[in-house]
Amino acid sequence: MRVALAGGGTAGHIEPALSLADALRRVDPSTEILCLGTERGLETRLVPMRGYELGLIPAVPLPRKLTPKLLTVPGKLAGALSAAGEQLDRLQADIVVGFGGYVATPGYLAARRRRIPIVVHEANPLPGLANRLGARLTPHVYTGHPHTQIRNGRFIGIPLREQITKLNRLAMGDKARAYFGLRHDLPTLLIFGGSQGAQRINETAFAAAPYFRQSGVQVLHVVGPKNAEEPQDLTQDGIPYVAVPYVDRMDMAYAAADVAMCRSGAMTCAELTAVGLPGAFVPLAIGNGEQALNAEPIVQAGGGLMVNNADVSVEWITSQLIPLLTDTDRVVAMSEAAARMGRRDADMELAREVMAIARGDKPTPELPVDDIDGDGDEVLYDDGKDAR
Repeated sequence: MRVALAGGGTAGHIEPALSLADALRRVDPSTEILCLGTERGLETRLVPMRGYELGLIPAVPLPRKLTPKLLTVPGKLAGALSAAGEQLDRLQADIVVGFGGYVATPGYLAARRRRIPIVVHEANPLPGLANRLGARLTPHVYTGHPHTQIRNGRFIGIPLREQITKLNRLAMGDKARAYFGLRHDLPTLLIFGGSQGAQRINETAFAAAPYFRQSGVQVLHVVGPKNAEEPQDLTQDGIPYVAVPYVDRMDMAYAAADVAMCRSGAMTCAELTAVGLPGAFVPLAIGNGEQALNAEPIVQAGGGLMVNNADVSVEWITSQLIPLLTDTDRVVAMSEAAARMGRRDADMELAREVMAIARGDKPTPELPVDDIDGDGDEVLYDDGKDAR
């Protein structure tokens, strides 16, 4: 089987694609996989590092809303569509799986021209334009969030690395704490702000260090590579506060922690619930507020707390976060609630769906499609009315 994966630009698009690739290879090691990407995205580093082939196409940024920038898209899209088609032809792709981002639109349209089955995976509660388009071209649409509103969407979860899905936090706890130089007998807070860190979280956490120490709470703080000059070790009075620029073993960080204070991107929320780690979520106020939407179901289920970025303060930490960390029964209850929200098998479930669709076990109904890709077909929109 030959599978093309289209999901470049950010880790939120690339990591689920690579996790699916790993799952496909576990099901059938002979599966050929090509990842479509651009020269400007993280995929240039992440895809080869995971051992997969990268096929480059020009980037076509799509505005999330209807703006004048849309007028520049057709010209850029033509070149990207041609390049994507060449990559699919070279692979002789049996199926295209898109995760959104710059490369998804040309991937979807090139597949449509060639009558190659399309699968769409949307990780966020608010779908981007590329996946909204893709969802009009196929009935095979899967979501990573239970409340995502997208045509033909079916909740499946977000494919995650096996390193995360196979993690047993309780069994690994003592080993993980020793790995980071932490004590095994103290409540542990993990702080991180994504791959680059989060200034507001960093500053507030450092200011609260004395209060963590007074309460007997130890901290593992991932400040982000661009903040490498931050204090590396604030340990005092035998209470560890370990600050590191970057952690390449997030499974160990999760195993070491009782609670995580972090942003609430889709991947972060999926990983925390998969391992049953309660989150003190600080959504980044960007876009349409999707980070808050990511965390809402977890908080409502009792698996975490949430505070606005502007409201993060030492006072909030001392009045809300530290009392949680020092209440063992509450931490256990929140861990169980978070775990109930987790989907550890999304990678394998999506892999089985993709293989069944590629084999024809799940026939693709004829979908009249608008002539956006120049193939002469028409589009049937959500209201059931023909586009013409």
